[in-house]
Amino acid sequence: MTLDETDRRILKVLQRKGRMSNAELSEHVNLSASACHRRVQRLEIDGYIRDYVALVDARKMGLPTTVFVEITLSTQADDVLDAFETAVQRVPAVLECHLMAGTADYILKVIAQDTEDFARIHRQYLTRLPGVAQMQSSFALRTVFKTTALPV
Repeated sequence: MTLDETDRRILKVLQRKGRMSNAELSEHVNLSASACHRRVQRLEIDGYIRDYVALVDARKMGLPTTVFVEITLSTQADDVLDAFETAVQRVPAVLECHLMAGTADYILKVIAQDTEDFARIHRQYLTRLPGVAQMQSSFALRTVFKTTALPV
């Protein structure tokens, strides 16, 4: 399926405010409610819309500290990569994990209450991940810009 301009408008609006009713959405994209509903269903079925979620404020949850952790593994053998990727998904404080090209093998986005909490996460979870040879942690001082909306 290829996206036309109406599909793109629907996606743009839903990325910014996914909780609106179909009637509201149809007004925003200048389409009848039934046609809008059919298009949204098609976008869901075809996988363009993957899920609907609530974005929870980390600060309000007592997790204002963001740490980016670069991890270098001892080897890039498939079994080591697989074991690391399986284990890192079980670390509750890790929000994102990306396999990288460059000096580090992976970069993690970790949230914590403060530096002491991160030290606990580091000691309890990160140092125990399989295949880890080296870690470099960088604390975010301030989030300048953050979005979940893709350019459509």
